[in-house]
Amino acid sequence: MTYLAKPKLHHPALTKNAVGYTRRDYEGKISTLCAGCGHDSISAAIVQACWELDIQPHRVAKLSGIGCSSKTPDYFLGNSHGFNSVHGRMPSVLTGANLANRELIYLGVSGDGDSASIGIGQFAHAMRRGINMVYIVENNGVYGLTKGQFSATADKGSKSKRGIANTDEPLDMIGMALLLGATYVARSFSGDKKQLVPLIKGAIEHQGAAFIDVVSPCVAFNNHAGSTKSYEYVRQHNEAVNRLDFIEGREEITADYAPGETVNVAQHDGSTLRLHKLSADHDPTNRVKAMNYVQERAAKGEVVTGLLYIDPNAVDLHEHLNTVETPLNQLGASELCPGSVALERINASLR
Repeated sequence: MTYLAKPKLHHPALTKNAVGYTRRDYEGKISTLCAGCGHDSISAAIVQACWELDIQPHRVAKLSGIGCSSKTPDYFLGNSHGFNSVHGRMPSVLTGANLANRELIYLGVSGDGDSASIGIGQFAHAMRRGINMVYIVENNGVYGLTKGQFSATADKGSKSKRGIANTDEPLDMIGMALLLGATYVARSFSGDKKQLVPLIKGAIEHQGAAFIDVVSPCVAFNNHAGSTKSYEYVRQHNEAVNRLDFIEGREEITADYAPGETVNVAQHDGSTLRLHKLSADHDPTNRVKAMNYVQERAAKGEVVTGLLYIDPNAVDLHEHLNTVETPLNQLGASELCPGSVALERINASLR
């Protein structure tokens, strides 16, 4: 007999965060994905990130499209808002929800089929408009629900489970996000939780369009020799561009030391952080350098992971449009329908 419901009882000794929730409170239903699917590891990373950031689950709106990846919001943050849209249309639904209520944290989860094929146009406009959101693509290079055909992100020359080689050029979601104006761009690997959790935390705290491409092997159709999105391939070809941690906003902690040196830095909680500065540091604030670096490493067969680009002065769509701060569902009839005089004034400004 199979049970698809988790027990509601929690051990009373489970550690709680600053807002009184245990890690279990951020979980969802039992996953129905294949055992070992990388998508479940991403769900676990989202749970860990939200718990560590002390986010109240009801403050999160999670949206998705169609596909294995788009099923995953059911497996985390069970007490948050959720909307499962049609294939490839998640970005437009998220845009509308965000414009209606800026007070929520918007988390869009999609896949390479959902975002890089039928939804590529929606993805492009979501990036260039600077919507304040976290957009995660769980990238496995195949259509898992329809038995393993190549997706638009499958690398040229990679082989399917049946041994067929892909002859099409791949769409690079990272390169597109950088080109289209995303202000937080990162790539990670579902099997590297130590890197993925701080990347998600940074994306949640970022004010603007944050995009994370997560290579997430499909154990059923794309985890074999010849695949460039298998566990073995990514582990052997992973080029981590930086080592990451995430510190919430408090009084600034500074450290001034030369490349190649190691220093101990006291933290707010009394612990000591030991830092080692690499001699060849990647500058995540240089968009052009990030684009070139990804392409150079890709030409060598390396999968670049880490925080590739961030704009520290990013603004979101609400600031561009100068929208009202109050959510639309809290405005009265007189504010939502100001009358013919106001409408005429708006029309005159557009002539």
